[in-house]
Amino acid sequence: MSFEWPWQYNFPPFFTLQPNVDTRQKQLAAWCSLALAYCRHHKLYTLDVMESQESPVFNNKKIERKLSTEAIQVVFEELRKKGNLDWLDKNKSRCLVMWRRPEEWGKLIYQWVSKVGMINSVFTLYELSNGDDTEGEEFHGLEEWILLRSFKGVKFF
Repeated sequence: MSFEWPWQYNFPPFFTLQPNVDTRQKQLAAWCSLALAYCRHHKLYTLDVMESQESPVFNNKKIERKLSTEAIQVVFEELRKKGNLDWLDKNKSRCLVMWRRPEEWGKLIYQWVSKVGMINSVFTLYELSNGDDTEGEEFHGLEEWILLRSFKGVKFF
């Protein structure tokens, strides 16, 4: 299944941060939504700001427009404020992307554990994220760091 780009992606002004505050807020919301959807579709969990500028999500070769590094950092900072991103370094050059916040993953995993009757059962993180029983679940293939954070975000673990 291929990724579906939103209409704004082919609109050249989308790739320039707008000066009007209201327009900019809508634009940042659209960029955040696009970045999270793209990461979710491709199961991306870590991003590098410099590499991101060449990534299809921030670089539309069809219309020959790309978001500047500074604008990408503004989008990433907006994602951080919403709880969807954590910086990996002080220079803010690499980050962890959470297209679902840890507490959302925790609830999703808990619902699955309840559904399959595994409450009070013991299983490893590997079995949970890569086991045959979780094949087809959205959390299948989830990286260990997000799994660990998701357990902290849910009170029943």
